[in-house]
Order: sequence, then structure tokens, then C-alpha cells
Amino acid sequence: MNVKIHDMSNLSETSSVISLEQENGIEHLSWSKDGQLLALSTRGGSVHVFLSRLPMVHSVYASHLAILTSLTEISIYAYDVDSKARTRSCAISFAILPDMFRWNETKIEVLGMFCLNNFNSRITKNKPALSATAELPVEPSWLSLGPYHCAAGLNNRAWFYELGSTDTVLILKEREYLGTVTSVKLSAEYASVLHEGKIQLHMIEPANGDNEDKETRLFPDEHSPDIKLTCHALTTDFLIFASDMGHIQYFFIEDWKIISEYRHTVGIRSVHADQSGARLIVVDDKSEGYIYNPVTDELLRIPEFPPNSMGVLWDSLAQDRNVFVVFDNSTIVTYIHVKDSLSVFFLNNFYSSITKHNTTLSKKKLPSTIMPELALREQQCSLYLAVPFYSSPASIVHMHTTIKQHVAGTVKRSMIEVVGTTKLPSNQVPLLLSGGLVLLETSSGKLTQLVLSTHEVTSSNIHDSHKDSLEQALAKQLLLRRVYRHLGDVGMVWLLQDIQHVEDQKLLNGHVAMFLQDFEKAQEWYLMSSRPVAALDMRRDLLQWDQALQLASKLAPDQMPYIACEYAQQLEFMGNYSEALSHYEQGLLSVREGKPGSMEETHTIQCRAGVARTSIRCGDIRRGVTMAADASSSRTLKKECGDILESMKQLNDAAMLYEKGQYFDKAASTYIRLKNWVKVGELLHNITSSKIHLQYAKAKEADGKYQEAAEAYMTARDFDSVIRVNLDHLNNPEEAVQIVKDTKSTEGAKMVARFFQRLNDYSSAIKFLVLSRCHDEAFQLARQHGQMELYGEILASSLDSEVRPDDFRSLALHFDSERKSLLAGKYYFHAGEYQKALKNLMNVVKANSEDTEAISLAIDVVGAANDDFLANQLIEFLLGESDNIPKDPKFLFRLYMARRQYREAAKTAIIIANEEQINGSYRNAHDVLFGMYQELRRNNIKIPTEMQANLTLLHSYILVRLHVRRGEHLKGARMLIRVANNISKFPSHIVPILTSTVIECSRAGLKSSAFSYAAMLMRPEYRPHIDPKYAKKIEAVVRKPSRGSQEEVEPETPCPYCDSPLPESELNCGQCKTTVPFCLVTGRHIVKDDMTACPNCDFPAIFSELRIILESEDVCPMCSETIPLNSVSLVEDTRTYLHPQGND
Repeated sequence: MNVKIHDMSNLSETSSVISLEQENGIEHLSWSKDGQLLALSTRGGSVHVFLSRLPMVHSVYASHLAILTSLTEISIYAYDVDSKARTRSCAISFAILPDMFRWNETKIEVLGMFCLNNFNSRITKNKPALSATAELPVEPSWLSLGPYHCAAGLNNRAWFYELGSTDTVLILKEREYLGTVTSVKLSAEYASVLHEGKIQLHMIEPANGDNEDKETRLFPDEHSPDIKLTCHALTTDFLIFASDMGHIQYFFIEDWKIISEYRHTVGIRSVHADQSGARLIVVDDKSEGYIYNPVTDELLRIPEFPPNSMGVLWDSLAQDRNVFVVFDNSTIVTYIHVKDSLSVFFLNNFYSSITKHNTTLSKKKLPSTIMPELALREQQCSLYLAVPFYSSPASIVHMHTTIKQHVAGTVKRSMIEVVGTTKLPSNQVPLLLSGGLVLLETSSGKLTQLVLSTHEVTSSNIHDSHKDSLEQALAKQLLLRRVYRHLGDVGMVWLLQDIQHVEDQKLLNGHVAMFLQDFEKAQEWYLMSSRPVAALDMRRDLLQWDQALQLASKLAPDQMPYIACEYAQQLEFMGNYSEALSHYEQGLLSVREGKPGSMEETHTIQCRAGVARTSIRCGDIRRGVTMAADASSSRTLKKECGDILESMKQLNDAAMLYEKGQYFDKAASTYIRLKNWVKVGELLHNITSSKIHLQYAKAKEADGKYQEAAEAYMTARDFDSVIRVNLDHLNNPEEAVQIVKDTKSTEGAKMVARFFQRLNDYSSAIKFLVLSRCHDEAFQLARQHGQMELYGEILASSLDSEVRPDDFRSLALHFDSERKSLLAGKYYFHAGEYQKALKNLMNVVKANSEDTEAISLAIDVVGAANDDFLANQLIEFLLGESDNIPKDPKFLFRLYMARRQYREAAKTAIIIANEEQINGSYRNAHDVLFGMYQELRRNNIKIPTEMQANLTLLHSYILVRLHVRRGEHLKGARMLIRVANNISKFPSHIVPILTSTVIECSRAGLKSSAFSYAAMLMRPEYRPHIDPKYAKKIEAVVRKPSRGSQEEVEPETPCPYCDSPLPESELNCGQCKTTVPFCLVTGRHIVKDDMTACPNCDFPAIFSELRIILESEDVCPMCSETIPLNSVSLVEDTRTYLHPQGND
């Protein structure tokens, strides 16, 4: 029997055949979910399992690779890049053309011209050499390769191997970690292990005596924010890691501390560092890529980054270290990172002259076919002009220039360019990039090679190419950069248009001499030219100040003060203060003060400042301090002179200058060194440094001025010292207690506790011991002095702090041993031992079924435990099944609410409300139903019809008082009629309600309704209970009914469901048979076009009516919360209120 296997990408070909020669037939066939295993069952009862492909588990370090070649075997390969296999041949002709050099202020450096006649690049595919293999105890889920070690692991276990000098791999050790390991990175000495959002950095081999303090560290530590680490990278010097909150941190292994931290806007998915760690590619949760530079703290976005990227590879060749690739499952994208680029915009006219042996060979305008292409090499602006082969004998003209006049604009920046894309073969993963050659792992554990399309050259000689193919090759920037890099330091530069207009031959000769660095000759030519001041400009640019001063005395005497000042600044920087002072004075005396803000005034200020500084340096301290302290001197000068004086131990003068310059912190620090506490005290209100306030406080405490010391400690925010001074010296425990409460200081609480212990105030001592988290001491103190109940209350009230469950457990065991079941149950509950808590509380309620505190605690226990067994036990007790005494339904309602059993709670709420209603507590009944109504709405549960009807009746009754108080008797009468029609629901107040109905109907003109309810009151069972003051009026209504006059017909408004006319107070539409929601203000049914809702309880209302009510009172009649008038607006979408919870 044979089984043929086809690849879904190419069904016409058979990828493999499985032969089962000894079997008669196959019954069943099944793949594993990951497609790695194939199982076959035969008619003979055999089961065969085949491995279709190996898991792609691999690791790369430098030019070495480790891959899984069988389920428990790893193979380590070494890839050697042979420099001879990568050849480039260039025939270069070179000539220096000094006669072409011309010069003006544009400062062009012209070096020469070259002609590139031949370029050839060939990449030879070297086969990786197998250097070692290793057997593993299990199939690993990850591999990690370092320079001297290899590691593999599964779950939380890892095996470390040492790579020998030969082909041997020796087991080093086995290690277990605290969680499942996601990935491991190795360096020469350390391993970085990522497990369950944390990173453990530890030494691979045991540390020697010098590195014991750097053996291991866990990230994030206790001082770091609560973040989850997602990825990491390890180099020789740095551990780099990132988090799901966007943190990127560099840990410097040598100093054993974090030296760089950056916060990205979104979480980081992966990081990929180059070999040194100086550049880091970051992939965030938005699938966008960036290059992060830890030196400048800049994040540069990578253009056209693949959204489904699977990995990133930096080129391992040193000369191609700026090249990297990003790949997904089908494509490899090649990028180049240019650290310093210059975008240049050129003008149209560009001329060049070529001379040889003082003979002009050509002078012409370059053809329009010349295409400028920009690059930047060694931070110099380099322009490359690609010239087609038919334009001139030269193939490439290279111009090195810093000219500005023929460059329309420049922008200097770091940039990333997309070079090209390469198709990735299916089921292969790139492992290593080396000079454009990519090593890939196949699904069978083999290695293959692929040359990137950006590194391919189709022809051996650039002159043999067709015009189109030549332009395409030159357009590949990566190839061009390789050509230019191989030129080394040789610069071939043409003199540009800036100097071609210079007509003075001597000035031109001076420019050329300066380019050739013959500055003496250049000065001679400049002095003989029409512009001799160019010699002065050259000497100033070369910082040759003596020569510049000599030239200025003859050519530009007005420039001498400025040159003297510049020379003095250089001399001061070099430490030659006496000569610097002389030149500063020369500049100061030669220039009169100018207008404010002018160049002369700025120069004068610089000279005066220089004189002040150098005078102090030269020992003339009085002169320097006087000039610096002058009111016209700047704050900066006062600080500079103060720093100089402080370094010279002239502390009094330094402090004075700091104070005059308003550098109060430095002034106070200097006064402290002088122990001049009076001056420090005068400056305190201007000092922001806590350190200075602390020093002042210690000095005052030593002098016995405790109140001033306490105030200074408070300003320095040293609260523990404030507490100590108040307790030990000021005898002010109230202030100390208040500070402890405000600051939550642990040490301060300990001091207060010891203070109260000395006063035998054990209750206060226990309280502050708990606050200072000294729970064991508090427990012992409470037990010794019989304050255990107080200790328990303090513990329970401080649940938000770090109280351990063991503290509550100890307390519960104590009360349990003393047979105090209520307290034992309470603290078992806080300890999280719910079964013991309920057991103790049930003992209490069985002994006294009226103990409401125990029942309430038991409900809280069951609600927190979420245990059906405990819940059923309590429900049986509340229903009276254990003692035949049903408990108050309120407890059952609380239990259902605590367990979030809202349907059962709703039924119980109706029962409770009915009892309250029968007892005449209508507001309580209303609040119970309304609270349950809101809870059901929040949990999207359908409101029971009975609950909705009862809430409508109760709210209608409550609205009567509101309407009567406002004099709106018709609205009140309508609500009373609704209540009177259901008078059986109000058995405690039948007669008062009917009496009010008759009176309000009479006032509103509803004579017929008044007669109807007055006649009802005349029944024998009601008549004796009528209030005597209303009895005659009601009898008159019955005896003398109004005849012939009909009751006013109630106005109608559209039904919000079917738009048919419906009386205002009617809530049941006879047309669509729907119960209409009522208005919380009027009790009438809502109107779709005039609808709003309470912003607090979200109950519907008629917009115009609610605004009228809020103009006089701002309380919602339904929830009793305050409603600002401007918070009410019309509801545009009424479906939420007409069809709540999806009801029809």
C-alpha cells in the first residue's frame, strides 16, 4: 500500500510517497492540527505515525547557525565569508588639475576627477560547514546560540552546552526557571531569559569573586512600574528589552544599571539589535517598524514596513552594516539606513572645465541626460552624476563640494531607504544575511541560499550594457554606495560655478593656494589682489589670531577689537588667563559702548565679562568681583564668577555673587559651607532644594531650635524627622499623628506607636503599629492587654493597605478558641476561609435567629465565596427549612443580589415591596422596586410585568404630593384616580386615599369621578373612618350630584408605538395592546417627539414638563438625585426607552 502526499500549492506534483508493503489496506488517515504528524491505521490493527516536517527551531549568532535537524538533535554550522569570492575590479584614471581651482566665500574643496571604466561584482555562494552536533534529552521549543555556548529548552527547563574548540558539544548544566520560557539570548558570559512577562539576566557559568554582585538580576524589579516585558536582545555590553506599554530600556552590563529609557506610544512586539546594540529595530503592536538610536534618543520610522513581518536581519558584513532586511512569509524587503543624508535641490545651469597641462580640453554645458544622484559619505556632501556612455568618455563624474550658491536648498537628516524586494520561497525562513546572500532553513531542517535581487548584476562590464539596463543598474542605490565606498579617501572634485566668475588672477591664485594648504603663499596672492581683506578672513577662519591682528592693524583697524575678543576667548579656554586678560582689555578699550542691542554693546558686554573672569583667575579678585557684582552685569556672569571663586575657596565672595545673581540654592549651599546659618535662614523662602532645607533643619535641631527645625524638615519633605521632633522635643503628638495619617509614613507610624506605648495608650499604639505594617507586634500587644477586638476593627478598617490574610487568620483562631463565633466568622471571612467563616456565623444565628449582624456577615461571606454549597446552606436557613422560622425576605434579597442572581432577587424584591406597601411604607416600597428595576436594566434582564405595574402605582401616588404642592390639581387628580382604581394595593390607607381622590377631583372639575369615589366612601366599612372635617363635604357630593354636566374629556396624545390617539394618563394602548412607559414627572405616558431622560437614573420623561419642574426644584422625583437644568436635552433615538432589553 502506498500513500501519496501533495502540496496544496501545487497539486499536480507528488511531494512524497509513503510505502506500507506489509499491510493489506488502510482504514483511516488523519493529520495533526499543525500538519506535522500523519497517522495511518491499517486493517491489520497497526497504527503508523509519520513526521511530515520538522519544527523550524533555530538560532543565529554572528556567522554561526544552530538548527533542529531531528526531533532531539541540533546541528551547528559555521558560515565563512571568503573575501576572495567577492571581487570588484575598477580601472581608475586620476589627475590633479590645479589650474582649474577658483575660490570665493563658498569655500569649495576641489580634489580631482576620476573615470570609472569597469565595475564587476560577483557573489559566490559558500556552503555552510557543519561544525558540531548535539543530542538533546527532549524535543525543544526554542534554541539559543552564543559565542561559546548553546542552550535549548522546553517549558520552564533549559539545558546549557559548552561549545568546545573541536567539534564537541559538552553539557554544562540544567536549569529551571519560575515560569514557561518564551525565548533565551546568549552572550559570552550572560544569558537573558524571557518568561511570563519577566526577564532574568544571569551568568551562564558560576561567577568568580569579582563578579558575584553581577551574577543575576530580574526585570522589572520592585522599583520599576508594573509592566509586562514582551521581547529582548542581548549584546556583549547591553541587555535591551521592551514592554507592552512601549518602554524600551538599555541595561549596561558592565555598570550593572539601566542607562537609557525611551517610551513609545504603543506596546512593543519585538526588537532586533545590530551586533553592537547601537541601533535597534523596533516593531510595535500596530505592525509598524522603527529604528531607535539610544545615543540621540530618536525613533526613525521605516517606510513601507511589511504589516505581517515575521523577522528582521542585519547584514553581518562590516562594510554592509547599514543594510537590513524585513521578511514575511512571501517577500524579503531590503533597506539601507543612511545615518547622515543631505537632500539637495539643484539649479539648472551647471558648467565644468577640464584642463590638462594648462591646456583647456573642453568647456561645455552638461547634457540634459545627466542625472544627479545624491549620497553622503563621511559627513561630506558628495554629488554623483550618472552619465550615459554616449555622453562623454567618463562613465561617472564624482564632485565633492560644500557650495551653497548653486544649491537651491538642503535638508540634513537621518533616513531609511527601500532598496528593493525579493521573493521568498515557500516554507523557508531566512536565518542569516551576509553581503546580500541570505541563508534559509527549509521545513526538512536543511540550509539553502538566496541572493537578494538588490545585489544581482546582470552584466560584467558597465560599458557592455544597453542604455536602459545601465540606468536601471545605476538606480540601485545600494550598488552605487558600494562603488563609492571602495574609492577609499581619494576625492575627485571639480571647481564649480561659484569661482568661475572670479576675474582677478591673483585672487584666484590665492584661492588655489589655500585649497592646497599653502597658506603663506595664499596670503601673498591675497595681499596683491583687489581684495586683500581675504587674507584677514583666511587667518580668522584658521584661528591664527596673531597673524590676523597684524593684518587687521593695516587692512581693517576697526576689526581689531573683535579679533582681540575672539583671541582672548580662545586663550581663556586654553588656560592662558594673563594674555586673555590683556586681549579682553584691548577689545574693551578700543570699542565705545553702542546702542542697546547693537553689535557694539554685545561685544562690550563680552569683553567686560572676560575681564571679570580673567581678573579673578589672575588673582585680582577685588576687581573681578566688583565688575561681576555691578548691576549691569548679567546673571550668567555672576554665576560664572561665583563658580570660579568657589573653586578657589573664596566662599564669601562666591556666595555674595550667587545671591546677587538670584542663584539662591547655590548661595545657600555656599553659606552652609561657611556655617552662616543667619544668611541661610534669610534665603530659605527662595530655596527650592530639599537638600539645603534638610541641612538647615539639622543645624537648627542641633542648636535646640526645634520649632524652626520642624518647619525646615517639613519644607524638605522629611516627614519622619518632623514626626520625631514633634514627639521627642516639642511634645506635640497631635501634629505627629496628623502627619502620619496624611503621609502614610511607615517609620513615622512606628515612632508614634512607641510614643503611645510609653504613655500606656495601647489602643492608639495598636492602631499605629498596624499603620506601620508591624502586624506581629500589634497582635502581641493586643493579646497582652486584652485589645483583640480593637485590633480586629483596626485591621478590618485598613483593608486597602497591605494586610496579610495570615493576620486575619491569627485573629480568627484567637476568637475561635475563646468561643466568640461572631468575631471568628468575621475574621475568617477577611482571611478568605469562607467555609469556616460561614460555619461560625451559622452557629451564631442558630443560637439567636434575630442576630441581624451575623446574618448580614453570612450573606457577605456567601457572596464573596461564589460557592453553591455554601449558598444553598444559607438559603435553607433563610427560608426556615432548618428551624421552620422564615427569616425577613430582605436578607434573602441581599443574598441574591450579592450572588448576582438578579431574577431571583427581582421576585424577592416584589415580595418585600408588597409587604412594605401593605404596611403603608410606600416610599420604601418604591425605592426597593426602583433599585431592582435599575439593576435589571444594567444587566440587560427583562423587567417583570408585576414589578413594572407596582412601580407605576407607587410612583403615581408619590407624584400626587408634587402636583398638589404646585397647584396642578388636574394632574394630581389623574394620578389619584389611577391609584384609587387599584385601591386594594394600598390596604393601610384606603379611606385617606379615596378621600384625597374625591377632594382633588372636585377641585379639578372632575365631578363624575368625585361622585363615584364619594359613593364608595359611603359604604359601611369605610364611612366610620372618614375624617370628620371632610365627612360633610363628601356626603354633599353624594347627595347633590351635578346633573346634566359631563366630565371634561381628557386630552389625547399619540401613542409612541403606533401613533394612535391615547388619553394622557392612560398607559395601556387599546390599538397596539402595548404598555407605554410613563413620565417620571407627570405620570402620563411619554410622547416620542417630546422625550428626554434623567441624566442620573436614565428614566424617561416629557422634556417640556421636566424643564418646568427643574426651574423651581432640581431633584428628580424618581431617584431623588440633583439634576442641573442644562444637562437635560431631547432624546433623538427613543428606541432605547421604547424597547428596553429587546422587549417587544
